[in-house]
Formats: sequence, C-alpha cells, structure tokens
Amino acid sequence: MLTRKQHELLTFIQVRLEESGISPSFEEMKEALDLKSKSGVHRLISALEERGFIRRLPNRARALEVIREPETATAKGAARAAANANAAIPALRPAAKAPSPANDVIELPLHGRIAAGAPIEAIEGTTTLPVPAALLGAGEHYALEVSGDSMVDAGILDGDFALVRRTQTARDGEIVVALVRGEEATLKYLRHEKGMVRLDPANAAYDPQFYAPEEVEVQGKLAGLLRRYH
Repeated sequence: MLTRKQHELLTFIQVRLEESGISPSFEEMKEALDLKSKSGVHRLISALEERGFIRRLPNRARALEVIREPETATAKGAARAAANANAAIPALRPAAKAPSPANDVIELPLHGRIAAGAPIEAIEGTTTLPVPAALLGAGEHYALEVSGDSMVDAGILDGDFALVRRTQTARDGEIVVALVRGEEATLKYLRHEKGMVRLDPANAAYDPQFYAPEEVEVQGKLAGLLRRYH
C-alpha cells in the first residue's frame, strides 16, 4: 500500500506524462508536493520504483514511466487528497493510458551549414542528426549547422546545430532562418522597421541588415540548439 505522498507523486507524474509526454523535473515535483528538499523526491521515486509503479529509463534525463496504477478507488482517494493538500496537483484520470515519454531520439534532416550561400531547399543531402524528442515541440523540424559568430551574444556558437521549426511567419524579436534574395540562408533576429525587414545579429561587431520585404522569406523559427563537446 502506498503512502499519501507516494500517491500524490504518482498522480502528479502520470498527469504530466498524459498532458505533455515529458516527466516533471525534480524541482517541479518538490514544489508540487510541498517538500523541503529534492532528497525527499528521490526517496519517494525510489519507493515507487521498488514497488513496481514507475521505472526510470536509463541514460535519459527526466525519464520516468508509470507502469502500474494503484486500484481505482485508492487512486481516486489519493487524487482527492493530493488536490486538497496542494491545488497544483491535478486529479488522476483513471483508466487513461499515458503516452510514452518524449525522451526518444528523432532523426532530423540536416540541411548543411546555415549562411552557406544556398537556399535551404537546394541542400537535399541525406544526412540526419539524432535529436532528443524532448527538445522539440509540435510541427515539422529540420537542423542546420551554424557557421560564424554573428549570434554569439544569443548563446549560438559556431558549430552548434540549430533546431528549426518550419514556418513562413514569425513575430518581431524571434530568431528565424531567413532566405535572402533566394540565395543565402541566415540565422538572425527578425524585426520590421519603416517598411523594411531588419535582420539583427547578436554580436556588436556586426551591423543589422536591411532588406525590402519581398527580398526576405522566413523559412523557420529557432526551436532549440544542440551542441557537441569534443
């Protein structure tokens, strides 16, 4: 039989997996259960794991999977107790099957080096880049290898892999992949100024670039970065 806190934690983990497919972090679990330290979370997770209610997926961050639910009546009682104890813990949805955690690896098409002087569509290579699914949201994505230092102040370094969600629209201030004059793809902040499109670098050594609206085509928005350490 599980303790009330174990029920609360199991409920919280299961609902988060159902909603997002991603396990909550230890900090989120600590706050949701109103615990004083993460060590309490570790003890609860170990207890649930020993009793066969959850399992940790090896070599993956934030990777927990609910593999067994308590009896329905007990689970409902635990969910009500969790809700009364802390409003941040939603009620358990009985008989709902949680999706697999989004900790798997997805092979994204790697279209080459950005700002390499060719439109993205013209770089058709078969190379792919393995990317943790948890780094990506909804939509279609592709990857580009960053060339140069024009975005270093945004934390984007030469050799990084930009994870890009395909879209043709973006708001001012978002980092986009912009195809300029149908010839060169570049990664910059997008802004509009006095009827012009302004592409801003994140490096004081470079000046903003101004183009007529018809000269710039948005081909994606930055969704994440992947960096390899050698």
